[in-house]
Amino acid sequence: MSILNLIIAIVALIIAVLAYHKAGGVSALKKQIEAFTNLGEGTAAKASASLRDKTADILGKMESTLRSQEEEKEEKTEKPEPKTGKKNGGTKK
Repeated sequence: MSILNLIIAIVALIIAVLAYHKAGGVSALKKQIEAFTNLGEGTAAKASASLRDKTADILGKMESTLRSQEEEKEEKTEKPEPKTGKKNGGTKK
């Protein structure tokens, strides 16, 4: 039974090698790598610049939002509560 498994594995390996060569093999992979490298040089620079600008915009918006929230909190804590004019907390004796 193990010999049959070995034969099936060898046949599958041969079919895989033939399919790899039919698809282009190593030369096709090298051509694709060169194409992506040449394409990627200009595109990567543009994409990183665009991403950097978007990140800066988002961080700027977050900063302004946080600063306005902090200012609102400070204004609330700085305002004294209105006096009611009652002594001893307004309790009756």
